[in-house]
Amino acid sequence: MKTPRQCLITGGCGFLGSNLAAHFLGSGSRVVVIDALFRTGGESNLQWLRDCDPGGQFEFIKGDLADGDLVDSVFRDHGPFDYICHLGGQVAMTTSLENPRRDFLTNAQGTFNVLEAMRAYSPDALLAYSSTNKVYGDLNDFEHEERTTRFVPVGYEDGFDESLRLDFASPYGCSKGSADQYVRDWNRNFGLKTVVFRHSSIYGGRQFSTFDQGWIGWFCRQALLQERDFAAGREPSPFTIAGTGKQVRDVLHAEDLVSLYQAAFEHRDTCAGEIFNIGGGAENSLSLLELFSALRDLLGLQRDLVFERLPVRQSDQRFFVADISKASRLLGWKPRVSAREGLGRMLEWTRQGL
Repeated sequence: MKTPRQCLITGGCGFLGSNLAAHFLGSGSRVVVIDALFRTGGESNLQWLRDCDPGGQFEFIKGDLADGDLVDSVFRDHGPFDYICHLGGQVAMTTSLENPRRDFLTNAQGTFNVLEAMRAYSPDALLAYSSTNKVYGDLNDFEHEERTTRFVPVGYEDGFDESLRLDFASPYGCSKGSADQYVRDWNRNFGLKTVVFRHSSIYGGRQFSTFDQGWIGWFCRQALLQERDFAAGREPSPFTIAGTGKQVRDVLHAEDLVSLYQAAFEHRDTCAGEIFNIGGGAENSLSLLELFSALRDLLGLQRDLVFERLPVRQSDQRFFVADISKASRLLGWKPRVSAREGLGRMLEWTRQGL
C-alpha cells in the first residue's frame, strides 16, 4: 500500500477528516490538519487524533480557510505535501440559506486559497476534493415514479453517472459547485493533480450528527431515544422529517470512504483531472421510510418509530443514487460495508453518546 509521506487534511477534525487523519497516521504518514473547529464534535475529534499519535506525526493548526495568508503559511511552513485531502467546508444546505456569505467564504474562497497555495508550494501533490451531489440541483426536471416506500427517477433506477448536467441550487450548491469547478480547472489550466469526489450520504464513527447534517446518525439517535421510551413504557415524543419520507439516498460508511481516498492516492496519475460520483451505490440506497424500518428491525422494536411530517425542504432531491462504476473501473474501488452492517455500527457509536 502506497502512503503519502506528508498529508494535509483541511477540515481534519470533522467527521470525514478525522477518519482519514487516523488512517494516514496509522499508515506512518505525517499528518497536518487545518480546522476552524466551527462544528460540534471538533474538539472531541481533535483530542481523539492526538491520542492516535504516539509517534508525534500529527500537527494541528486552528484556522479559517477563508484566511488566505494563514493557508499560505501552512503550505509554506509545513509542506511540501504529497497528498492534500480538502474536506474543510460548510456542509449544511440549511445553514447556507441562513448565512450565504459565510457559506461562500468557507467553500468557494477557502477552496481557491487552498488551490493557489498548492500551486505555489506543493505543485507535485495530489489534491482530492470532497464535493457533493448538490451540484446537480434538486433534479425535479426528471420524471419520478412514487412507489410504496420510495421515489424512483424514470430511466435512472440504478443511479446517476458523471454525465449528469450541473444545476447549482441553494447557496450551498453554488459554493460547492464553484469550488468543484475550480478544482477541476486548476488541473486543466495549471497542470495540478486534482480529483473531485461528488459525495452522496456518508456516515459512521466520529460523526456528531445534528438536525440539519448527518441524517443517518441523527435518525439513529432518534430511534435509540424512542427505544428507551418504549422500554420504560412511555409514549415517545415524535421526531420530524421533511416531506413524505420517500426521498432516497445511497449511503456510504466511513470505512469505505477511507479506502476511496487511499485508492485515489495509489492511482493518482490515473485519477488526476477526473470527477467521480461517490456513494454506496444502488444496493446501499435507502429512503427515510426504509431506514426507519431497518432501524426498527435492528433494535428489535415491537412497534414503528413515531414521527411527524413537515413540508419538503427547499432544493431537496427526491432521489440521488450515485452510479459508482467509473470509480470501480479507474480506482478499483467499491463499497465493502453494507447498509445494514453500517447501520448496526452507527447505532453502537450513537449509543455511546446518549
